[in-house]
Amino acid sequence: MDQNSLKYTLALSQVPGVGSVTGKKLIRQFQTAENVFAHWQDLEGNNLALSTAIRQGYKDRELWRRTEAEMKFIEKYRLKVLYFQDEDYPRRLTDCYDSPVYLFYKGTADLDAEKVVGVVGTRSATDYGRKVTRDLVEGLKFENPLIVSGLAYGIDSQAHRAALDYGMNTVGVLGHGLDRIYPDNNKAIAEKMLGQGGLITEFFSGTKPDRENFPMRNRIIAGLCDAIVVIEAAEEGGALITADLAHSYDREVFAVPGRTSDRYSGGCNLLLKLKKADVVRNAEDLIFEMRWGEPVLKHPAVQPKLFIPLTQDEEKVVEILFAEGDLSVDEISRKSTLPVNRVVVALLNLELENAVRCKPGKLYSLSQVQVQ
Repeated sequence: MDQNSLKYTLALSQVPGVGSVTGKKLIRQFQTAENVFAHWQDLEGNNLALSTAIRQGYKDRELWRRTEAEMKFIEKYRLKVLYFQDEDYPRRLTDCYDSPVYLFYKGTADLDAEKVVGVVGTRSATDYGRKVTRDLVEGLKFENPLIVSGLAYGIDSQAHRAALDYGMNTVGVLGHGLDRIYPDNNKAIAEKMLGQGGLITEFFSGTKPDRENFPMRNRIIAGLCDAIVVIEAAEEGGALITADLAHSYDREVFAVPGRTSDRYSGGCNLLLKLKKADVVRNAEDLIFEMRWGEPVLKHPAVQPKLFIPLTQDEEKVVEILFAEGDLSVDEISRKSTLPVNRVVVALLNLELENAVRCKPGKLYSLSQVQVQ
């Protein structure tokens, strides 16, 4: 993203009423954020309040002062700005309708790593919860996933520490700007993560860690990951928000069960009761559920032929899965140019014929392909 585009994108994000969903919609409609400001009057007939807010934002000197200050902060600390229309934007987030327009990133980790696991839980972790967290991360080291969490007290901090100790990359998603670390006790962890992972946020520098920021932070944690593991959580709190968001994004959600008398097992047990999560006790369970231990089979480079009658849509889906391997519904839709609803119908029919199977992470692959 060039400096001019960055300036207008940062400015647009500060306009009241322009959140992630609306911001992306406007930029797609008008091609650039600069065009949104230039053609605000085109919105008057459809959304007078929004067009008025954009017009007023364009004239707001304080808005532009904050924009210039943030651009200087980005340059001074050499932050990477990940823009939703750029190739370096995390690919898993592109599937989330409410993903941020941009992210500020400082670090070395590949956010598109082959395997990404989010580990979340209560700030008031017990000794048992901390041990389970450390054992889980240690057990995953040979799979070498990127470990993502929220750099909070308790389970989050333990997950980051364990990843650092076992030589794994770990990324902290912040509910505030990159000019501070909250809580203060995690500054040493954060400094290590810059060289063995990274820190990421959608918030401007100067943004305080206010309560309302953390649900927004949690959607990024959920969207970045293939799987979310809730280790200890009460029945209300950020960990359950993250799990619910991950569930809504079709991510795999797991919870460590606990005794019914333990307060911080209540949230995990509730997720299991509501069938919003599957049980994991340790890393072995997670690896099994994600099927990471399975060998990757190489298909011969020949045209697939199923001994079942196929519609044109089904044939196109089969050809793409054969050529590409495991894909999500959205990826199949993009590659086939078929609408999502037709892809879903084709996949359902193919599943009923045992021709495809749905794997963890809501990825589809061929299961019974005959070739000739």
